[in-house]
Parts: sequence; structure tokens; C-alpha cells
Amino acid sequence: MWKSLAVAALCSIAAVSSVEGQAELSSAPAQRQILNAVVTAGRLSFDGRANVGDFTGTTTTVSGELIGGEDITLVRGWVEAQVQTIVTGNGKRDRDLNKSMESDRYPTLRFELAGVTIRSESGDTANVDLQGRFLIHGVTRDVVLPATVVLGGDFTAIRADAPLNLKDYNIGGLTKAFGMLRMYPAILVHIDVTFASGTAVPAAGAKG
Repeated sequence: MWKSLAVAALCSIAAVSSVEGQAELSSAPAQRQILNAVVTAGRLSFDGRANVGDFTGTTTTVSGELIGGEDITLVRGWVEAQVQTIVTGNGKRDRDLNKSMESDRYPTLRFELAGVTIRSESGDTANVDLQGRFLIHGVTRDVVLPATVVLGGDFTAIRADAPLNLKDYNIGGLTKAFGMLRMYPAILVHIDVTFASGTAVPAAGAKG
């Protein structure tokens, strides 16, 4: 009798373990294929500081493409904007910005995505690190951008914030009016883009 009770107990434990295991598997995030997509809405901006006050530069003229994969870690792509589309709310400052950025020679700001690492997931939202490179003012630098990705039914939204030092990209001309006006080289860049299914025409090569 004791032997029968022991066997029954073991069977019960095995059954409970099996159910718990199935529950864990069902609650684990499933791989989700990401389709090719293009930017349908976007905003690139930066927060700058100067001795006469802080300001923000913004453009909503953004293009880009996601090259899909079997899951988010395999996605690649790019996002870019034209320097001359950035506005700061002050015409004189906009002209100074274009002069410092040499926008006639280096018209494009570009980020190229080379890899994605997931840090955490909750439902359709993932906190990730975007490995890639900035191409700015003729300089290419590898970067890692902490970002939030939302996978909707028919869209993918990405939001990233990253510090950037203008000196790393050989951007000068930050001092004006014989030193009376001075912009500090440390800025904070914001990338906020939404992609929807489609395929963009490949860029002919970034001029950064």
C-alpha cells in the first residue's frame, strides 16, 4: 500500500511539473518575424546648450528602411535626414548650424543599424541596444544606442536617445561673435521613427 501511495505521489508531482513547464513555455516571448519596412513618420532632434541658453534642433523630414528578419535581433537598416531641414526656432542660429556642419559638403545625417541585442521584453515592447554607426560630417563612428521598440500589428516604432560630442565628428565653428556666443559640444540626440511595410530605394551612398 505504501508503495502504491508513493507511486501515486510521484505521478502527481510529475503531472504538476509538466503543467508548470507548459505554462512557462507559453509565457515565454515567441519569436516574431519582422517584415521589410520604410519610415512613415519620423522625428530626429537634438538638445543643445549655449552660454546664452539651451535650444532644440528638429527635423521631421526623415527617411529610412528596416531590412526584416525572423526576429528582432536579425533586423538591419538605416535612418537619415538632411542637415538643411533641421530648424531651431532661430534663423540666425540655423544658418550658423549649417555653416558649422558644412551642410553643402556633408548634407546628410545617417544612422546605420548593424545589430540588435534585447535587454528586456514585455508584450509588444522591447528594451534593446542598437549596435551601429553614425555617419556625420564625413566621420563614421561606431555607437550603441539604448532604445525602446514597439512591434505593432502593422508597424514598428523605435525610440532612442544618445549623447553625442560634436568634437568627435570634427564639427567646429561653435564660437561666434569673438567668443561672446558659444555652443557647448555635448548634445543629446533623439531618434523617434515609425516604420510600416514596404521597401525603400537603397541609398546611393551616405555622404555623412
